Amino acid sequence: MTAVRAEGLFKVFGRGADDAVQRLRDGASRADVVAQGATPAVIDASFEVQPGEIFVVMGLSGSGKSTLIRMLNGLWEPTAGHVYVDGVDISGIDAGELRRVRQQKISMVFQHFALLPHRTVAENAAYALDIQGVPKDERRAKAAEALELVGLRGWEDRYPAQLSGGMQQRVGLARALTAGSDIMLMDEAFSALDPLIRREMQDQLLELQASLGKTVVFITHDLNEAMRLGDRIAVMRDGRIVQVGTAEEVLRDPANDYVAQFVADVDRTRVLTASSVMVPAQLEVNISAGPRVALHGMRDKQLSAAFVVARDRKLRGVVRDDDVVAAVNRGDSTLESIIVSDVASVHPDTVLAELFAPSAESVLPLAVVGDDGRLLGVIPRVTLLTAMASVAEALPEAEVVR
Repeated sequence: MTAVRAEGLFKVFGRGADDAVQRLRDGASRADVVAQGATPAVIDASFEVQPGEIFVVMGLSGSGKSTLIRMLNGLWEPTAGHVYVDGVDISGIDAGELRRVRQQKISMVFQHFALLPHRTVAENAAYALDIQGVPKDERRAKAAEALELVGLRGWEDRYPAQLSGGMQQRVGLARALTAGSDIMLMDEAFSALDPLIRREMQDQLLELQASLGKTVVFITHDLNEAMRLGDRIAVMRDGRIVQVGTAEEVLRDPANDYVAQFVADVDRTRVLTASSVMVPAQLEVNISAGPRVALHGMRDKQLSAAFVVARDRKLRGVVRDDDVVAAVNRGDSTLESIIVSDVASVHPDTVLAELFAPSAESVLPLAVVGDDGRLLGVIPRVTLLTAMASVAEALPEAEVVR
């Protein structure tokens, strides 16, 4: 089941909101509606967030992203459209049911921490459970677990004023984890932090996500943050979602000139991955084949080496031409004795910037190997260089190193 689904969401402030929605549906521009005295903040937004996904909503100030997230947890009621949380339409439920959804399904991490200054770190972390009436010992135990996860063990009895900005935001994150909800909404959660602490908090979120698998809707105006965190990204402009896709999809195929300009300054070598540039191996030899089969394939394709895979396509290593010829002369019936298992390999999610060193050190193409050990493809050095040339062409002229 989809964790969060927005369906045709509108939020219009000012007079004649319902009429403004209809005019927008009929093709009126945002400027036309504003001229009539209404202010559309979100216009016909639709998307789905899958369980365990980090879904980033990115846009400049005034694009409507913060208004959107406040409709996702019912803080603001849509002028039109629906929000579904675990299949429940929260746009049409009563106040009591909405409170239950917020307490059990959705937690929120705010930009400016929103900690209670008169409560300790542990009490702040346990606050969501406190208002639910959870017994004191149980909520303290859960808060302690969450604080340890975010690296604040030993700080339980301090007060917010005694913490740095980064530590305060960790308390906010711990509070969201303590609540036990599967969905976290994060509204510009790291934007108030200085760059080094911000990077640390991004790392913290990614580590927590890898271990806990929460569903995260993350709001940001920072493109590099969006590209680093998001499994998928929704780009907003003037209240509308203009593109939804992975970081690679947004970079490679921007939906319009606005998105293209928005992503023009991104360091593509730290976004594009091995899976986007890999090619099929020219020769794969099954482990069950003998040296004569390997030699025939290498001679036919004029190669000096071949990748060896098991029946399930898990990479076993490589064999080289001189070893194969020697095995044929000895009358060997298998490849086992000549397989070189020390092969330069990379994960499909490895970014291009991290491929240069292993590629330079290997005389063979880099093997791209999945989590299950299967050979997915290879990256010859010329393919990597060609990909880098394409990246350079995509950069503004002043950024190309000459």
